[in-house]
Amino acid sequence: MEILTADFFLRALTGGLLIGLTAPLIGIFLVLRRLSMIGDTLAHVTIAGVALGFLIEVYPIGVGLLFAVVASFAIEKLRKAYKGYAELSIAIIMSGGVALASLFFTLGMGYNTDVNSYLFGSIYTLDQVDLYVVGAVTVIVIITIFLLFKEYFLLTFEEDAAAVSGLPVKVLNMLLTILTALVISTAIKIVGALLVSALLTIPAATSLLIARSFKQSVVFSVIISEIAVVVGLVIAGIWNLAPGATIVLFLIAMLILTIMGKRGLSA
Repeated sequence: MEILTADFFLRALTGGLLIGLTAPLIGIFLVLRRLSMIGDTLAHVTIAGVALGFLIEVYPIGVGLLFAVVASFAIEKLRKAYKGYAELSIAIIMSGGVALASLFFTLGMGYNTDVNSYLFGSIYTLDQVDLYVVGAVTVIVIITIFLLFKEYFLLTFEEDAAAVSGLPVKVLNMLLTILTALVISTAIKIVGALLVSALLTIPAATSLLIARSFKQSVVFSVIISEIAVVVGLVIAGIWNLAPGATIVLFLIAMLILTIMGKRGLSA
């Protein structure tokens, strides 16, 4: 139990709670707009940036964040080019991200072990700089969603009506994609690139089963995410398990229990 009071565990808990707040805030809009796969796409691009960061010996999360933001612009450009096939933009960017990551892996074989920590998560290795970056992204996401909540609500359910009412739809779409890129690029060291989309989608999927309004779904998704982070980290710390995987599996367990509970009530 001493691990629960160790400095590295407290840093991990702080970082996990911050991502547990921002990921579902963005994820609920992505899920409702059927853009869930954008999380995986930006995660793969971020890994390419992380790999390049190791190669040129520059802060990997910073380079990954830059890659993710550039990719978010590219996704929006491609979505406009393929209006009837918007999912193509996600597939194209994901392919490019995987290709770049593979190339950078080949060029710098000596750092593969470090990159693996970003693939599967390494929350216990968070340092003070990482927490500052995660904290800054958290502040940006919270302020943006708070100020533009009504606009994003209308955009999520009635994009055409939002455009007719005079809202800058293109700007709002771009901003949401950039926020997604920021959250994912800072979350991959916590849960890993292969699992990061789970924090975006599973809390939202669970909350939609029990919420009676959009605001409730937002609040419930954050609560579910934070519970999973705390419980997952404690379980992983006590039994020496992979923390990112434990958090995600606990999220899946919560989703399954919610589905079973709803079926039981409706039976």
